[in-house]
Amino acid sequence: MTLAQHDSSADQDPETIDHETRATNDDHEALRVWLRLLTCTNIVESRLRNQLRTGFESTLPRFDLMAQLDRNPDGLKMRELSRRLMVTGGNVTGLTDKLVEEGLVERRDDPRDRRAYSVHLTPAGKKAFRQMAKSHEGWVIELFSGLDHAEKTQLLELLNRLKRHLTSLDSGTP
Repeated sequence: MTLAQHDSSADQDPETIDHETRATNDDHEALRVWLRLLTCTNIVESRLRNQLRTGFESTLPRFDLMAQLDRNPDGLKMRELSRRLMVTGGNVTGLTDKLVEEGLVERRDDPRDRRAYSVHLTPAGKKAFRQMAKSHEGWVIELFSGLDHAEKTQLLELLNRLKRHLTSLDSGTP
């Protein structure tokens, strides 16, 4: 079963569910590009959320938190998790509490700072995350299968140029 067959939103007319319908041909090209990027991002994210929910009874924020911990086997402090996930400390605490309760992550005291602790995946958490990550990768590959290799390479380069430009605006360099 493909993602489109599995996702109920795939049956809806995309023109009725996306941000791009706000734009007209009279709008500035940059605005139309922005809305197209936003629409594509929202569609991909919505499908991934649905797949995580139906396939693993999980959420994208849980997946993202576990992904950060998987990439950092020495663990991360709550403040660093919050920064990397770009959410409040309260959100990270709530997610972490639930994952601890389920035995997927654990808190460990920081030997350098008795007031602090780091969060780590448990062996069960590593196993659960790796299963989700394998499926997640397959879903993303399927979602982008409408583009051939050259088109994906071109899109990566164009988005990289945009990212460099946006970063230069933040740093004040042209």
